[in-house]
Amino acid sequence: MHELQCPQPGQVHQVQEMQFQTVANEIQRKQKHLIPVNMSVEAQLNNVVKTQGAVHLTLIDPDSQSSDTAGSMAAQAAEGGTDAIMVGGSTGAGGTVLDKTLKAVKEHTDLPTILFPASAGGVSAHADAIFFMSLLNSRDVNYITTNQALGAPLVKKYGVEVISMAYIIIEPGGTVGWVGDARLIPQKKPALAVAYALAGKYMGMHYIYLEAGSGADSPIPAAMVGAVKQSVGEETKVIVGGGIRTGEVAARLVKAGADMIVTGTIVEQVSDIKSKISELVGAIKQ
Repeated sequence: MHELQCPQPGQVHQVQEMQFQTVANEIQRKQKHLIPVNMSVEAQLNNVVKTQGAVHLTLIDPDSQSSDTAGSMAAQAAEGGTDAIMVGGSTGAGGTVLDKTLKAVKEHTDLPTILFPASAGGVSAHADAIFFMSLLNSRDVNYITTNQALGAPLVKKYGVEVISMAYIIIEPGGTVGWVGDARLIPQKKPALAVAYALAGKYMGMHYIYLEAGSGADSPIPAAMVGAVKQSVGEETKVIVGGGIRTGEVAARLVKAGADMIVTGTIVEQVSDIKSKISELVGAIKQ
């Protein structure tokens, strides 16, 4: 029989110190970002909207670069002032690639990491939260409820925080519009976007994401953003992404009613990520 090995007093003290330091680091991080201790990611984002006017989210696609590069991108975005890192992509990156990317991001920054899955395969235990979303204007039931049903048990198993979200694709739609088989909402038809946004709100979703598609030539019109925000009210947050490349555009969308701005493609294209993110963040904060 093996003898039981009792830890030495010095070892116990070392473990206690490590545990204390971990907790202390988390408290310091939240204090630095004016975040109350033990606040959920959703509450953190809402708090930023309340205190600073708007949230900036940096989207990193695991398929677009190595995990090491993704970690470096996240670090530069954090230095530029982004509020959280979204990880995911239209082509459904998952498994080892997704896990490695998340680990690298968390090694380089202490910002919240939020999964942005294209399917049930986009769930990982290494993220802080997940945008648990339904692509409301898809023709394919898989993107409305089926992937959600398949992914839900994993989300529960991993203990990842859930942030419910209605995902609505506006023309031109880009890759996500094609992959998600969306009935693209015309930019000149804000009433249709309002209808879908209200449907999402009434089904209990906390966030409404208006997406023009990665790399879109132009962003969603401010008039549409304003109409949607006016219809869903202050409690339901409106996220806008796609075609946002400058601080001027980001500021215009926030002024129209966007609570959160997402940028992804531009981060992959510029050489100075910190400066670009700083430009965008500076434009949308109060």
